[in-house]
Amino acid sequence: QVQLVESGGGLVQAGGSLRLSCVASGSTLRINAMGWYRQAPGKQRELVAALSRDGSTNYADSVKGRFTISRNAAWSRVYLQMNSLKPEDTAVYYCNVKNWVDEYWGQGTQVTVSS
Repeated sequence: QVQLVESGGGLVQAGGSLRLSCVASGSTLRINAMGWYRQAPGKQRELVAALSRDGSTNYADSVKGRFTISRNAAWSRVYLQMNSLKPEDTAVYYCNVKNWVDEYWGQGTQVTVSS
């Protein structure tokens, strides 16, 4: 089992920045991918950014060049640096980690971008 706790959400004006953090605890040694998803009201949850042990990194087209995902060396923390935020980035952001058989979700952190 892996437990995830997110932090860093909040209210920011358009053009501003936020940094989300996610701390993983429990069986973290087998984590092979970490990422961030978001869900806006009335919309499906979507991938924002993800990275994996094979070195690959994926970003949603809508955030490329503005958001950066990173992690610590122990694969127990994942971050999302969000710059040049837009009102359409408003959503609940969820941390996600995967091992070879399971995936785990955080409780979500609200990000609201005002115009």
